[in-house]
Amino acid sequence: MKSNLQAHAVPTRDGTFIAYYSDKGLARLDFPNGKMSLRRDAAQPVGATPALRKTALKEWHRLTTRAVELAIGGKAIAAMPPLDLSGATEFQKSVWSALQKISCGKTQTYSEIAASVRKPKAARATGSACGANPIPLLIPCHRVLASGGKLGGFSGGLDWKRKLLTRENVTTFRG
Repeated sequence: MKSNLQAHAVPTRDGTFIAYYSDKGLARLDFPNGKMSLRRDAAQPVGATPALRKTALKEWHRLTTRAVELAIGGKAIAAMPPLDLSGATEFQKSVWSALQKISCGKTQTYSEIAASVRKPKAARATGSACGANPIPLLIPCHRVLASGGKLGGFSGGLDWKRKLLTRENVTTFRG
């Protein structure tokens, strides 16, 4: 967990997401009522990160809120806040970058993502990178399926994965 994160609620029709910001951008996004929901010990009050200007935070949160609304509505995200992925490995960053290239309404397998990051034998490691994704809705790991069209896992839970894929009109998954 990055220190000095500021937590802000993102209320939606599907519940309240919690966005965590560092002085570099959006560092984590938790699903409503998820295992990683708002932890009081992790959240810092506004102003706890001196380098984070209120104007920047306000704009980042506006962009995050709009991106969340679009994503849960099954629509493509037009603009994103800056992302703080500073705690990630280079491999994780490469996988997350590949995930962001999967168009809304499309899916790829863990093997396809592994091949796209030039690690064709790293399907399991790709799955682990997806599981470690701190911003799973906006870095769309829900669009990654296991071989044979199986759902695989999802940090937001399989109900969320099914819901998001269905809202994107993806019907080619099993499970």
